[in-house]
Amino acid sequence: MQIILYLSVALIAIAFFVLVIFLSTTLKSFQVTLTSVSKTLTGLEKQLDGVTAETTILLQKTNALADDIKQKTDRLNSVVEAVKDVGTTVTKFNGTLQNITQTVDMQVEESKEKISQIVQWSNIVLELKDKWQARRQQKTTVSLDESKKVRSH
Repeated sequence: MQIILYLSVALIAIAFFVLVIFLSTTLKSFQVTLTSVSKTLTGLEKQLDGVTAETTILLQKTNALADDIKQKTDRLNSVVEAVKDVGTTVTKFNGTLQNITQTVDMQVEESKEKISQIVQWSNIVLELKDKWQARRQQKTTVSLDESKKVRSH
């Protein structure tokens, strides 16, 4: 029975030794893996620092661009307001021009009769002038003919 006890203790010792060897191998493998993960995390941390710096720069540029766009939008708003004012002015001018045109049309319509009479009187005056000049010409011609007759005798 003692032999079984010694054999059991020996078997337990061998099993413990095998367990220690496997645990040692596993722990060494785990240590290599943890070292690799540590190096990867260090590299990732450096890359993350770079990305953070680039993100900060990009955010600053974005803010500057947003400010620039806001300033240009404000300027553009003033231009749009000016164009709107010009449109309003042109509309008012157009309305005024239409009113003037309507007034002139009404005055011409009212003055048609008077204009017609003035044209008729002007024609009469021109005809009288032409007749008066024609008579005067005839008198001058008759006078010249008589003076030629008197001289030739």
